[in-house]
Amino acid sequence: MREVMEIAFCGTDNSSAYDISGGFLRNVCFLDALNLVPHVFLLFITFPILFIGWGTQSSKVQIHHNTWLHFPGHNLRWILTFTLLFVHVCEIGEGIVSDTHLKSRHLHLFLPAIMGFVAATTSIVYYHNIETSNFPKLLLALFLYWVMAFVTKTIKLVRYCQDEVPLAQLRFCITGIMVVLYGLLMAVEINVIRVRRYVFFTNPQKVKPPEDLQDLGVRFLQPFVNLVSKATYWWMNTLIISAHKKPIDLKAIGKLPIAMRALTNYVSLKDAYEEQKKKVADEPNHIPSIWLAMYRAFGRPILLSSMFRYLADLLGFAGPLCISGIVDSLNNSDDNTSKPYNDLTKPYLTSHDFLKTAYVLAILLFLALILQRTFLQASYYVAIETGINLRGALLAMIYNKMLRLSTSNLSMGEMTLGQINNLVAIETNQLMWFLFLCPNLWAMPVQIIMGVILLYHLLGKSALVGAAVIVLLAPIQYFIATKLAEAQKSTLDYSTERLKKTNEILKGIKLLKLYAWEHIFCRSVEDTRMKELTSLKTFALYTSLSIFMNAAIPIAAVLATFVTHTYSEEHPPSPAQAFASLSLFHILVTPLFLLSTVVRFAVKAVISVQKLNEFLISDEIGDDSWRNGDSALTYESCKKHTGLHPKAINRRHPIRHHLDSCEQTLRIPSRHIDIDDFAIKVTNGYFSWGSGLATLSNINIRIPTGQMTMIVGQVGCGKSSLLLAILGEMQTLDGKVHWSRSRYTVAYAAQKPWLLNATVEENITFGSPFNKQRYKAVTDACSLQPDIDLLPFGDQTEIGERGINLSGGQRQRICVARALYQNTNLVFLDDPFSALDIHLSDHLMQEGILKFLKDDKRTLVLVTHKLQYLPHADWIIAMKDGSVLREGTLKDIQNNDVELYEHWKTLMNRQDQELEKDMEADQTTLERKTLRRAMYPRESKAQLEDEDEEEEEEEDEDDTMSTAMRLRTKMPWKTCWRYLTSGGFFLLSLMIISKLLKHSVIVAIDYWLAQWTSKNQNQTQNQTFCSKEGSIEESKNCYVAIFTALSAAGIVLCLVTSLTVEWMGLMAAKNLHHNLLNKIILGPIRFFDTTPLGLILNRFSADTNIIDQHIPPTLESLTRSTLLCLSAIGMISYATPYFLLALVPLGIAFYFIQKYFRVASKDLQELDDSTQLPLLCHFSETAEGLTTIRAFRHEARFKQRMLELTDTNNIAYLFLSAANRWLEVRTDYLGAFIVLTAAVASITHGPTSGIMGLGLLYALTITNYLNWVVRNLADLEVQMGAVKKVNSFLNMESENYEGTMDVSQVPKDWPQEGEIKIDNLCVRYENNLKPVLKHVKAYIKPGQKVGICGRTGSGKSSLSLAFFRMVDIFDGKIVIDGIDISKLPLHMLRSRLSIILQDPILFSGSIRFNLDPECKCTDDTLWEALEIAQLKNMVKSLPGGLDAVVTEGGENFSVGQRQLFCLARAFVRKSSILIMDEATASIDMATENILQKVVMTAFADRTVVIIAHRVHTILTADLVIVMKRGNILEYDTPEHLLAQEDGIFASFVRADM
Repeated sequence: MREVMEIAFCGTDNSSAYDISGGFLRNVCFLDALNLVPHVFLLFITFPILFIGWGTQSSKVQIHHNTWLHFPGHNLRWILTFTLLFVHVCEIGEGIVSDTHLKSRHLHLFLPAIMGFVAATTSIVYYHNIETSNFPKLLLALFLYWVMAFVTKTIKLVRYCQDEVPLAQLRFCITGIMVVLYGLLMAVEINVIRVRRYVFFTNPQKVKPPEDLQDLGVRFLQPFVNLVSKATYWWMNTLIISAHKKPIDLKAIGKLPIAMRALTNYVSLKDAYEEQKKKVADEPNHIPSIWLAMYRAFGRPILLSSMFRYLADLLGFAGPLCISGIVDSLNNSDDNTSKPYNDLTKPYLTSHDFLKTAYVLAILLFLALILQRTFLQASYYVAIETGINLRGALLAMIYNKMLRLSTSNLSMGEMTLGQINNLVAIETNQLMWFLFLCPNLWAMPVQIIMGVILLYHLLGKSALVGAAVIVLLAPIQYFIATKLAEAQKSTLDYSTERLKKTNEILKGIKLLKLYAWEHIFCRSVEDTRMKELTSLKTFALYTSLSIFMNAAIPIAAVLATFVTHTYSEEHPPSPAQAFASLSLFHILVTPLFLLSTVVRFAVKAVISVQKLNEFLISDEIGDDSWRNGDSALTYESCKKHTGLHPKAINRRHPIRHHLDSCEQTLRIPSRHIDIDDFAIKVTNGYFSWGSGLATLSNINIRIPTGQMTMIVGQVGCGKSSLLLAILGEMQTLDGKVHWSRSRYTVAYAAQKPWLLNATVEENITFGSPFNKQRYKAVTDACSLQPDIDLLPFGDQTEIGERGINLSGGQRQRICVARALYQNTNLVFLDDPFSALDIHLSDHLMQEGILKFLKDDKRTLVLVTHKLQYLPHADWIIAMKDGSVLREGTLKDIQNNDVELYEHWKTLMNRQDQELEKDMEADQTTLERKTLRRAMYPRESKAQLEDEDEEEEEEEDEDDTMSTAMRLRTKMPWKTCWRYLTSGGFFLLSLMIISKLLKHSVIVAIDYWLAQWTSKNQNQTQNQTFCSKEGSIEESKNCYVAIFTALSAAGIVLCLVTSLTVEWMGLMAAKNLHHNLLNKIILGPIRFFDTTPLGLILNRFSADTNIIDQHIPPTLESLTRSTLLCLSAIGMISYATPYFLLALVPLGIAFYFIQKYFRVASKDLQELDDSTQLPLLCHFSETAEGLTTIRAFRHEARFKQRMLELTDTNNIAYLFLSAANRWLEVRTDYLGAFIVLTAAVASITHGPTSGIMGLGLLYALTITNYLNWVVRNLADLEVQMGAVKKVNSFLNMESENYEGTMDVSQVPKDWPQEGEIKIDNLCVRYENNLKPVLKHVKAYIKPGQKVGICGRTGSGKSSLSLAFFRMVDIFDGKIVIDGIDISKLPLHMLRSRLSIILQDPILFSGSIRFNLDPECKCTDDTLWEALEIAQLKNMVKSLPGGLDAVVTEGGENFSVGQRQLFCLARAFVRKSSILIMDEATASIDMATENILQKVVMTAFADRTVVIIAHRVHTILTADLVIVMKRGNILEYDTPEHLLAQEDGIFASFVRADM
């Protein structure tokens, strides 16, 4: 009956199959059936539970997402199960292969194995689900399964032993391994029972999930997911896919898990470092080793990463070996036909036979690839995570050290701010990168040695020739790498210089345009740019050489090897040898290429560590006894509160509320009136700034409690030093500072104002709780309200480095307000009046100091130069030359030291006279005016509001989410095209042609090799060009010749392509920058009023840098990897056309992977960039404000902020690298599938073995390049953003420089007379704005002095700009000396008039350059101009005279002197018309008198138009024009206008008196 069935469990060709006469256990078939039982049992039990039980259980799950409580032995279980699965696969394979040797199907050989595979898969799924729902009772089913499987396998093993099956047989080995695995899994299960006590125990153990998972803010799940999800980054899917719907922001990436926070890592690194310190404490010359400390803290993960790396590298060699095996087995398949075995029921295979089978090899190759790639990515990930942790720890260490640096260190320049910024921005990153590449350092040599051994094994001696070629060329790589670094450095120097110049141009653009000097300055920038381009050229040359070496070395090595082999071995290598060795060469090249980079990074890391060491052992501030309040406040006190900052991510809300808990130790509970009269007493004090010489000597002072102490004295007599000495910032050489109680809290305002990058309100409250009344009282006392009202968002406006630039006075008042606002017993104000004008000083003195502080009974120490406030002081300390001259009340001094008192009195009188002068010069209104100008360049306020509305509209659109998302996923092809064409069409076409040629040649080389090696296998099939020729020797020579020629062509083409890409990038960069600069310099002035300076500068700095240095290599890499992948796919399809069918699903998968990844990667990259800036700013900010932070005792708060910023940046970077791993794992698996399909297809429909080896070789290379295609696409997309931004400026309108008149028609010396007719003039700033001047008519005779006055915004300045056509004249005309100015070319018009602006602008260079950049005048003329401006003596005294240096912005001259230089500049240009735009507004009375005199005498014969800020300056004019809202109201001589009592001019004059 059974015989009829074709397929039976035990096979149909053996009668004894069901014979159980020798007992059940003697029958192999029965044993195999017995093996089925446990598997079926497991499936029957688990499936119902998996499908039914789940609905009820999951309601109990209260854990974050579905993350995991890991049962004990979690990872071990996963590893064992995977090993088990692999063994099952081998068993299935073994069964099927032995089955092919039998006459009929024997199901029992492989069916149990297949069931076992299914059961093992089920077991792990089941386990995962139990674990997620934390329901361990159900694990009993698994336990039973392991026991049963263990028993059945053991029975089988025992039976094999009885039958004396030899060990070499594969089936015996497999069964043995399985027994061990089942036993281990049983042990794991018992361990879970032991630890969790869920059965047989009365009290099961309660388990809580890890702390991070209870916190919903943690979104980074890598440490908590199960093993498969860890290896494939499965948990990232949700984030990456969600990026499509809405951009990833800081909220989406959440917080760092506790183990990765900077604080945790800082503590472990610090402990390790302290340990090193202890070791070397006894030996004076040794410094603690940071390397050892780093190894202590982060050694283990690095070792783990290295282990993964070794595993991956070893598995990498499976590829070449499998290829040679497959090609071999196909070659030999024709030779030996399989012979059936004698003993039919026992077809045992040896492992050698098993590995001869091509399909087996294909599957092994697939598994090896998957494993290799998983290990490689795991190694990268672990190294990167460790690098990030290290960086966080180092940043915290540097910051902590910085807060303790002694002030003298900073001021004496041992540690400049630049050095600290470098440590933060460069050195920590170098070390982080070193850790990333660290595993390579020891993995690569092993990989290279293994590769060479295998090559030798394959090809014998000739392999060594090829290896030698590679090894000898490696040092050249290193040489190129060092040259590259040098070139980059010189480029950086030039670009800094270019930026400085550009910055200066942009700041003084108005002046440059008015004087028609744009081109001179533009040329100087272009010159620097040319130098920069020259060093960029060397950079490009070395980059292309490096790329060329990378591509050419393998070609050269293969050429050398095969030619040697052919001539030494008398026959070419077999296809199997050829392609295995080819693929080995490809493997070898990568480590050699990378080795140069890694070695360079190692060298850099060593230098970085030296710098770090210097910094960490530099001097610290002295621990004075009263600082003991601080000892409790280490990081530990904040460590308990790490859970307190869920809002840290939300930047809008300041973190002030959470930090109080950290600082309770600082707050002094309540202020009871102190019995002690003196808050501070200094006895016999000698203090120095670290040089050992006492700056302050013999100091004996007392500062009375609750009163105002003033410290006075000449400049440089040590007043500020005294304050700092009291605060403990100076070194105490001798003496003591007594504080009456452990330590008062101090508020301190330094002489140089220091602001945070934060809102105005945060700057004033400075971490104290916000109290509305107090805040208002303080802002009023410092008269800040009017300034705050000017800011676009009131006191919520960001100020500081990145915010809006305030003037000196405004900054100083904010700092004073901060000191007043703090609720402290002591207030130290260091010269708070220095930058304030007299009104404000008085107001601050009356309201702030006398009223606000006195009411609070706070002790005040005030350093000042303004002696008129002395009568208000309760106690006076007069200093001279670093020691105390007098101390006491004003009365004491009046009685005891008459001389000093008289001296003060004369000074006070002089100050009073200045006061009266000053009363007229209202500096503050001026500051507010410049602020208003900076803030609202004319109409931009309206624009600001419009923009907000636009943003809101955009947000609404996002909800409908259609157009916006389409834009996010699209590549900016248009911009790419713009970029490519800006490099020139010739280079573009050359690049495309050479790229295509190069890749075709490389394919041709390999194809030729395939033909050549397979020619002696089967001579009949392929008749190549060479095999037709006569003798073997000739054909050999012919093959070699063509092979050599092709290789040489390939090498040359490699060089050509790498050079053209870089060259094209250079040309594009050159053209883009040139166009951008010219476009911007010729842009209308309105553009500069409405566009923030920072935005324009960014185009010249960051964006230009990207275009210069980053786009060309990315483009090169992208085209190279894309073409490699395409040629590979082409080659495989040529070898086995069936492959094309499999390509469709793979292609679709690839498309979606890259589409999702690109969007997410772009967001994460932006997050990484945007979170880096605040961190760097926080460092430089802290370094500048050290004294203030320490005086306020706010170190803890700043540390906390630093930790938050570091963590935010690190989480962004972590997610970015995890996303890269996500992509690479996915593309690598795709590559593995391509290899599998290619192998199976070629085995089934095999072409010649040579072509087939070629197909497999190419399939293997794909895996390396697929992820590069996507990574480069994503990078290019981000980098094209820079081109896009630059392009957006290139579409701007320029000013119309061409006139309608011919230049020759204009007289040489026009305008000679200086007669001006203004006829019906209408002016507006842009054609969509309202006119600012309406139908203005006026006539000015030659040589007249005309004054124009009116309120702010009445159109005075617009009129002055109209003379220069800086604004749009859309009706009417201005005629000067009979020529209508709108017909003249702009350059000519502007070069013939001169103007003095309100803000004096000087450029860095020489004085000569500032007066006459065109170099037209003789020295005599320049000296004459300086004499007229009364600067001659001052300039003569400078070193170099006319060639004396002017620093940037003219900072080395006072404002008054700068204004006089501008006057001299106007005089040098012998123009008959001079326009003064509020030129006297920002200078003192003395300078103003000089100006008045000069205008009357030196400019007697010229027409002068004065736009007046203060009316009394134009009382002597010949004609006065009064304007209002763009119209002329009064137009007459000043005498007539003053006679009209009710006239506007008269009212102005009265108000000004």
